[in-house]
Amino acid sequence: MDGQLTQLPGVIILEPKVFGDERGFFFESFNEEKFNSAVGHPVAFVQDNHSCSQKGVIRGLHYQLPPFAQGKLVRVVAGAVFDVAVDLRRSSSTFGKWVGVTLTAENKKQFWIPPGFAHGFCALSDNAEFLYKTTAFYSAAHERCIRWNDEHLKIDWPAEIEPIISSKDAKGVEFADADYFA
Repeated sequence: MDGQLTQLPGVIILEPKVFGDERGFFFESFNEEKFNSAVGHPVAFVQDNHSCSQKGVIRGLHYQLPPFAQGKLVRVVAGAVFDVAVDLRRSSSTFGKWVGVTLTAENKKQFWIPPGFAHGFCALSDNAEFLYKTTAFYSAAHERCIRWNDEHLKIDWPAEIEPIISSKDAKGVEFADADYFA
């Protein structure tokens, strides 16, 4: 598993080694030793999640506050998404910046988003199935949401998509009003 650094420190795009032939393919979707080596420190996962979204669905920008701050290792197993991480760490030189990557079932890329970041994605295909591992359990009391189309963040969502937003995510706060990390 090779790791590609992004402009946000700690956020990494991972590409597994895929072995394919006329029968199909095989790859390690997770190997603790290789993953920890790629991110540079041990990471323990406690929960796996699976979601399916129709084309145009935007989920996020979600995060949880300590002590339930979550790191997420995300990948797509059917279809395609545009995935985004936003730095919410006040002490970071990239505070308030975002990075995005297209994840598809075909490219098999994975995206590591450590604690201290908000996360969101937009489904690009008719059906996009999304898997992610988290480093902390879900806690409704610690969950927060920033508006997907916040004016400060100016996330460059795919223009060809007609956004479909849940009522919960539509109530997300502006970046300026969000709870941040130290």
